[in-house]
Amino acid sequence: MPYLIVAVVLVGVLCMLNLLLTVGVIRRLRKQAASAAFLPPMAEGLAIGEKLPEFSATTTDGEPISDELLGGPALIGFFSPSCQPCRELMPRFIDHARQSSAAVLAVVVTDSAEEAVADVERLTEVARVVVEEPQAAIQSAFQVVGYPTVFLIGADGRVTDNNPLLPTTVSA
Repeated sequence: MPYLIVAVVLVGVLCMLNLLLTVGVIRRLRKQAASAAFLPPMAEGLAIGEKLPEFSATTTDGEPISDELLGGPALIGFFSPSCQPCRELMPRFIDHARQSSAAVLAVVVTDSAEEAVADVERLTEVARVVVEEPQAAIQSAFQVVGYPTVFLIGADGRVTDNNPLLPTTVSA
């Protein structure tokens, strides 16, 4: 009988230890998942040296915009209202646009135009703004699959930098 009591206590202690370790692993995974959401996107979109692709759209002001009208040099940013890294990058994009003599285009990607109102108001101060649904014309032309994405276009109409405003290192 004493062996049975010892075995039950031992199994109980092992179950508690297992539960504590599982809780620790879950906490670490949640922390890791939260920090991964703020990492810059993987290399995507047009590569450095590629030519400005053909595109055409209408800005929120009703003005037509295309690759020919935009030309170079240009600063082009893609943002989504539901994206936390976009909210963090947008002030830097706006500051950079204010200091730049380049043409500035901001593309706000959303399924709901109401969701984009605040971003459009902020970006309209410094850029021509286009609101598009996911995977619409401009995003497809620039091969954008993640947000935020920023391109610098040189005077020759080629990409001189992609994601120049994103940090190159991320601290955990």
